[in-house]
Amino acid sequence: QLQASGGGLVQAGGSLRLSCAASGRTFSSYTVAWFLQAPGKERQFVAAITYSGGTTRYADSVKGRFTISRDNAKNTAYLQMNSLKPEDTAVYYCAAMRGSIATTANWYTYWGRGTQVTVSS
Repeated sequence: QLQASGGGLVQAGGSLRLSCAASGRTFSSYTVAWFLQAPGKERQFVAAITYSGGTTRYADSVKGRFTISRDNAKNTAYLQMNSLKPEDTAVYYCAAMRGSIATTANWYTYWGRGTQVTVSS
């Protein structure tokens, strides 16, 4: 099971850190990703990190502003979001899968409940 947290309301230019806590002993075997979904839109890839943390990938829209990381000892992944923009407003989901990074939601096996991020202008 995955549990996302850390969302909230922030002004443009501000920062938030999302957490994705996993239960179970095999978290370190999974690639973890963050997706966002704005109202009326499809789920979009934001960032992903391989099981070891050695490889990361980002959507062009968040490069240089967001950083994905993980702490396998704590069974937790993070998404540090800086320089937030109103267009970042969405529900953010964490997801996990075995294997290498994928940017399509369908590849991910496990999903947590989303956490709302709202950026005001």
